[in-house]
Amino acid sequence: MKASQKDFRGIAANAARQARVFFFCGPDEAGTTDAANHIAALLPEPGERVELSGADLRKDPVRLGDEARSTSLFGDARHIWVRAAGDEAHDAVENLLSGEGEACPVLIVASSATDKSRTAKLLANRPDALVAMFYLPDLRSVTGSVRDMADAAGVRLGGDLAERIARAAALDTRLAQSEVTKLALYLDASPAAPRNADLAALEAIGASTEDDGFMPLVNVVLSGQTAKLPGELQRLRELGMNPVGLLLAFERRAAQLADLAGKLGPRGDIKALLDAESTARRVFWKDTRDLATQLGRWRGKRLSRLLDRLMDLHRALLGNSQNAELLLAQGLAEITRAAAPRS
Repeated sequence: MKASQKDFRGIAANAARQARVFFFCGPDEAGTTDAANHIAALLPEPGERVELSGADLRKDPVRLGDEARSTSLFGDARHIWVRAAGDEAHDAVENLLSGEGEACPVLIVASSATDKSRTAKLLANRPDALVAMFYLPDLRSVTGSVRDMADAAGVRLGGDLAERIARAAALDTRLAQSEVTKLALYLDASPAAPRNADLAALEAIGASTEDDGFMPLVNVVLSGQTAKLPGELQRLRELGMNPVGLLLAFERRAAQLADLAGKLGPRGDIKALLDAESTARRVFWKDTRDLATQLGRWRGKRLSRLLDRLMDLHRALLGNSQNAELLLAQGLAEITRAAAPRS
């Protein structure tokens, strides 16, 4: 089975009943993670979650099959959650499929992989597997998702506030959902007792704005503004920004640059492209100046190296949460120097 964000919700319930292996891929990491959580919630018996990394499975391809066919200490149900990069889990999935005996559900969230990757091709034509591809959303689609989240939570939210939340979350639906949840709690809203939200309520819950959110630091780093970096890192510490959440904003901007670079081609007109994307509301007009600068810095192999570096940094943060802020600051300084104009 195959799906995209357009039809995923329509087939999710059926897939959760029929499939045993789920492969979520594409540049929209928030979308893939949301989809995996949705499937996990729909599993007939989700049971215990066992988390594995793609790097571990690449070193030990037999482990996935062993884990999927083993039972928990008390014989309860379980499902396996794998966070991988690209085709790290390919050999492990191949071993899983060739093994004998019933296996528990396996959910693989694979950043930087696509539905053309080796793992996806291994699964796509199987009735007991699902491959779901999620492309980077635009401002309009995330604004719509925010309004859907608000409706489900009993919060009546105008389009301007929904767009504000979408922009403040850097188009990350996970962060946007967190803001909607806080808003519903603040308003004491529920589907049975809906409440109207306004700007005062949004500001009262401390929702991130463009001035105090992630994007100023994202733009300083990816634009190579070395002189501004110390001040932004100080702001990171003072506001207590979540390092992983901040890195997700970097990953989404890098994915957006990759998408734009693909449309631009080797000799395209950056300004013309961004004007067209802004008119179509796929790019927020206030972002066009920063995007123009960053497209000039990150193209071709440099952009590929940036994506790889962000992926490595993400793994490092998850593996060493105690030093996450320091690791992130060091990584961002390295990227800023790489983006800085050559004198």
